Amino acid sequence: MTKTQKKLTLFALTWPIFIELGLRMLMGNADTMMLSRYSDDAVAAVGVANQLVSVLLVMFGFVAMGTGIVVSQYLGAGEKRKASEVAVVALGANLLFGLFLSVMMIVFGRGILKAMGLPDELMADGLTFLRIVGGAAVLQAVMMTISATVRSHGFPKDAMYVTFGMNVLNVLGNYLFLFGPFGLPVLGVLGVSISTATAQVLGLIVMFVILVKRMEGGLPFGLLLKFPRDKLAKILKIGVPSAGEHLSYMSSQLMITFLITMIGVGALTTKVYTQNLMMFIYLFAMAIAQGTQILVGHLVGAREQETAYRTCLRSLKVGIAVSLGMACVMSLFREELLGLFTDDGEIIALGSTLILMTIVLEPGRVFNLVVISALRAAGDAKFPVLLGILSMWGVSVPLAYFLGIHLGYGLVGVWIAFIVDEWLRGLLMLWRWRTRKWQQMSLVQPGEVQKGAAG
Repeated sequence: MTKTQKKLTLFALTWPIFIELGLRMLMGNADTMMLSRYSDDAVAAVGVANQLVSVLLVMFGFVAMGTGIVVSQYLGAGEKRKASEVAVVALGANLLFGLFLSVMMIVFGRGILKAMGLPDELMADGLTFLRIVGGAAVLQAVMMTISATVRSHGFPKDAMYVTFGMNVLNVLGNYLFLFGPFGLPVLGVLGVSISTATAQVLGLIVMFVILVKRMEGGLPFGLLLKFPRDKLAKILKIGVPSAGEHLSYMSSQLMITFLITMIGVGALTTKVYTQNLMMFIYLFAMAIAQGTQILVGHLVGAREQETAYRTCLRSLKVGIAVSLGMACVMSLFREELLGLFTDDGEIIALGSTLILMTIVLEPGRVFNLVVISALRAAGDAKFPVLLGILSMWGVSVPLAYFLGIHLGYGLVGVWIAFIVDEWLRGLLMLWRWRTRKWQQMSLVQPGEVQKGAAG
């Protein structure tokens, strides 16, 4: 076990990641909550546009995720220089990729939103948000890569502090542009979009400074001129399949959102409010999953396979217990929580039913969050995407249509489809982990480490 690895524990990694993820979710919820005092239609428009922004982040995230895993394995093997090289290659790749996708959102945003079924009366607000926040998504692409690198080196608090600062700036900007104090103009969705993008710009600047200071021996940016295919290949070996699994999930969610637009604007608004609350239920499981990914990556790089195996199972038990407890607590206060967003009785009643159903939904989701993260960290990235595509598109989408639209159960039917999908995939992921096939899939081979050490 390396010196760096000894400093890493699940708790030390998880609590800053937990707070960081919470702050990121608060950033989105602050937009929703503050917009709800402005207009329910604006909430629905931004909710749909945000789904597209989320797809962008998933596409950027495949490089960041691959980076974090490869860096963790190199650090576990004691190869700090190679870890820094991987970080530089990832920054260059995500910057170019991010610029391309941001331009696509600006140019083709209207057509995409129209294809998603966004009503004409919501189009102006949805397009404004998508072009500004989606156009600035390249900032998030670079920031995600930096955050993954810094966390893998054992400094999760850095990203937490920066995210806190971004939240403060975002809320302050929303207040100024939505409520117009001091005689300022009320800009609505435009103001919220500007506030979000500005906070991201400042956050990226601070994170880059932190990256430079945290990397021992500096960052070899000159490496980009040599086009290091081997480093990029390792990142993509994990990142591309991981992106496939995430994109399958996000695209299936987009399809289900399209189905919900067939039910009505009220159903769409209920979904946005309910899922904003649900994010806090599985927040801790997401933090556990990311912390586990870093630990398993270090352990696999250090050839401690048995410890990696037990670490995943222990994390899974903790994640299930905490997420189930949080789901029960939120269910007790479901009406009061939904009342923070709206005073519409029908939305509150339907949303309350959906929150009760999360008591069954969340344990299944934990299996996917934790075990898939461990599989990726060990180098086993193809199985989750293949199974994910089969389950999401073979079970979740058709079942959501059958129950929600064909049988007329609406959002309740859609939530039943979510439950079946999460539990099916989760149990099969656990089976995969128990087969231990991932033990032969390490990205850092013994011969490579010895060669690097000798050099």
